[in-house]
Amino acid sequence: MNQYKLSFSLLVLLTILCFMGCVGEKGENDFRTSMELENDGYVALLGNNLNAWKGQIAEDPREIPELTEGMNETELQQLLSQVNEETFTHWYMQDGMLLYDGTRDIGNIETIEEYADFELVMDWKIGPKGDSGIFLRNMPQVQIWDPHHQGVGSGGLYNNDPNVEPIVTADKPVGEWNRMVIRMVSDSVWVQLNGEMVVDGAIQENYWANYERPAPAEGQIVLQSHGTPLWFKNLYIKELN
Repeated sequence: MNQYKLSFSLLVLLTILCFMGCVGEKGENDFRTSMELENDGYVALLGNNLNAWKGQIAEDPREIPELTEGMNETELQQLLSQVNEETFTHWYMQDGMLLYDGTRDIGNIETIEEYADFELVMDWKIGPKGDSGIFLRNMPQVQIWDPHHQGVGSGGLYNNDPNVEPIVTADKPVGEWNRMVIRMVSDSVWVQLNGEMVVDGAIQENYWANYERPAPAEGQIVLQSHGTPLWFKNLYIKELN
């Protein structure tokens, strides 16, 4: 009988520990420091430069074949260089932060690398009426904006059909830093904002395929320009098996 009680107690303890571990993996109450993230296997996407990023030829990838039709490799590289020069005039690093000056309507930046399943951690802030988004595998988008102007909080999946609005409004006041953790596995997305789960395992639909095909297996992370100033820092990603 005592052995049975001991075994049962161990089972309960292991169950609790497993639950705590699973919650931790999804990033709830996640305010890890940069050092802690790096020790956990996360890779910094921002440093003293923007070498991990490039400008976009077009926000809509369906337009790129037409824009580059007939170009040889030299001409294509010239176009990419021109796009980067124009884009990084408005996106730049300053004091460890990535700033977008808000003066160019379309000029997103995207990672050079493509990612499949991942967890993305970032801090961001916006000004009054600010509006931006995070494209996952180059699909729009996890929304970030001024909730007082928009009437709904950040973190929802927009350009879905229908949109997935956040469960709660967890934004800090405009001008303060927000910590966002995004996890994407297959086509399911979890978004945590300032320690609160705002999207819990919703499906990210493929806007660029008119919702007729599922999410691509991999793609870039995109930071969207939307004509208002933006600030990012502590941007880390961890690829998931």
